[in-house]
Amino acid sequence: MVDSPTGVPPLTLESSLNNNIQALLKETGGQNASQKGMLRWSLQKKLEADPSCSVSLIRLLVKELEKRQEMIQKTQSFTHVIPVMHTLYSVVIKSGVMIPTSLFQTVYDRLMKLLILPSPYSTVARSTMRSIKMEITTPGSLYLRTVTAEQNLRKEHHALQEKVFVLADPAVFSAPLEAAVRAHLESSNFLRDAPTMERNVLQRVLQTGLGMNCQSSRLAQALEALEEPMVEKHFQEVVLAVEKSLKQGAEGRANYLNKLQHIYRDILSASKEERPRLDPGSVRSTAMPFPEIHFLLWREEEDLWNLLANFACSNSASVDEEEKDKRDSVQSRDSGIVRDLNDCDDAAKSPVRNHAPAITRRNAYKNSSSADQLSLVREKMEACPGSSPLLDENRGRHTARVVVLGDNRVLGRLSKAYHSIRKRESKHLILTNKLNIRLYYIPVTDGDPSLSSTGSPCQDGGTLSLSSLLGRVDPWYNSNINSLGAAISKLAGKQAKKSESPVQNHFLLDTLCYYLRCGTQPVNLPLYSVKITRSSSEGQSVVEEVFVSHLEADIPEFRHLKEKLSKKMSVRLKKPTIKVFGAVISVSYTKISLSRRQVLDGEAPMICGVVVTSEPAALTSGVNHLTVMFDSLNPVYNSTIKTQSISIRTLEHRTLSVCLDKDSRRTYTDVQRLEITPCLDPGCDIGSRRSFVPIVDFSKYLDKALSLPIQTFTGVTV
Repeated sequence: MVDSPTGVPPLTLESSLNNNIQALLKETGGQNASQKGMLRWSLQKKLEADPSCSVSLIRLLVKELEKRQEMIQKTQSFTHVIPVMHTLYSVVIKSGVMIPTSLFQTVYDRLMKLLILPSPYSTVARSTMRSIKMEITTPGSLYLRTVTAEQNLRKEHHALQEKVFVLADPAVFSAPLEAAVRAHLESSNFLRDAPTMERNVLQRVLQTGLGMNCQSSRLAQALEALEEPMVEKHFQEVVLAVEKSLKQGAEGRANYLNKLQHIYRDILSASKEERPRLDPGSVRSTAMPFPEIHFLLWREEEDLWNLLANFACSNSASVDEEEKDKRDSVQSRDSGIVRDLNDCDDAAKSPVRNHAPAITRRNAYKNSSSADQLSLVREKMEACPGSSPLLDENRGRHTARVVVLGDNRVLGRLSKAYHSIRKRESKHLILTNKLNIRLYYIPVTDGDPSLSSTGSPCQDGGTLSLSSLLGRVDPWYNSNINSLGAAISKLAGKQAKKSESPVQNHFLLDTLCYYLRCGTQPVNLPLYSVKITRSSSEGQSVVEEVFVSHLEADIPEFRHLKEKLSKKMSVRLKKPTIKVFGAVISVSYTKISLSRRQVLDGEAPMICGVVVTSEPAALTSGVNHLTVMFDSLNPVYNSTIKTQSISIRTLEHRTLSVCLDKDSRRTYTDVQRLEITPCLDPGCDIGSRRSFVPIVDFSKYLDKALSLPIQTFTGVTV
């Protein structure tokens, strides 16, 4: 339990809060993973218990930013800058009291000085400045927009919605664990009704905007006495006032506050209740409600597409009709016939759609509009670290937040699904102009998390290597998210024993919501495409796959021999064995060099297996590349190379068994040839499309390689 600082003298309160901040920052660089995230959560609960301490907390955080900036000039250490800024943003959005404009201006000026820092620190500073500016001109706007979107309160003046989908990997989640996590996450969905949420928003925005001119306890009783139609009416008025003020900027602040005062008086006058006997100046805690969370086991690859398509189509009415008509029609080049495709209906019925036209004509070529063709390129540009999310808001798209739970295997499945979505969208837009898709990752393993190495995330080959990578590039992610795996794994036992307290039970939900609201900066994990040629009784077949972290190929008939030899390392290999198992694979790859022109071909002697791991540029301070390790029956021939593309072909009619991202469900046998190259983004392939309307091919200025954008707190600019 967190002690509430209510009634504590100001100096004692500030001293206590300062100790909390220093302990939080010290935890960021610590190694004790079991307690990571708890201090930030404790500070959050203290703020919710007594919102009045938010002013003191903001002052302390501003001083801490100033101190960190001075340290940067001396030591070039940026470790604690991101945690302080995210904590500052979290306090601002959760504060239930009026923050003095002078304090907000001080915060804004301090953040302005951080813009000289390199990315990603300047990027997070600019994002925080944008939020602070919104609160300066329109107090309570951050809270209103967040809650209105998360709670799906469909309003005329702010129709944007958000949905949270949590997908768990069945390979990691046992039946008891799945039931415990489902009950834990979906517990936030009970007792959720629009009038209650609207009352909470009205209470919060009015007391934040009016400050001492708002009697919080009296307002709370007046809101409870109002009939639902009146609550709806006043809620609409507040939403309209907020949106109007944000459009007008600083010039609209006075009118906005006057409008809030007018709404406040109307609510009090409409109430027939007696005035409360409580202290009129008391502050009611209005913690942000949990968003509605949809949890499911990710059994089929099409599950993600179906979720997103259903969400996009259920909200298609809120999209501008003129733009909708442009998307939902395809023109035949030779006759001008327009055919309505009814994309949303088709997507809702079946994940596999047949785009064959009802009227066919030889050599007729269909193409979407040039604006549609550029949508995927524009989305890729905005997905780059450092881009402004305001571009997304101006287009009025809903937001789908997809959280995956598992180890490297679930990220491998997510990579394949993400590539499939981009490929579908490149042929015909269904999701892109309707949804912002944000991807989040919480590592969970079916083994002991402490056994997973925290060293080189790609070299160790562990099942949580990618979470280690994210933790290295983002220490704040490491402190708050990487520690959740252990807490999730313990849920099943706690539910069975019924020993978990109600307050402690909210740790996972609170941390997940913090991640969803503050994890705004993507780390782009490079994807690689694999062209797999297999032999069969009917001839050769080709399969195209995608992997994100790991590919392992071996010759099945050599496995037993390798195991036997590994047990007898002291026994030298006999020469006849070497002669029998000579070169069994042929390798062709491009060696990493400045010219990238050196192509090496050759045979690999006595190779029994190949392990390919991805090395993102975020770790190597260079370019994305692959580390390829050749495992030989004779250790003398073991070797390692670095490349960006490689081709492996078997000899002597032998075949390979290939496993992607350590996922046995993605294993291919009877493989004769592998071709591994950086995965190209289908959305950037505009130049190959024919069109009567000339368009500027912006894709030539972009990196056409496809990456998996996982949301973090820091992000990485590659």
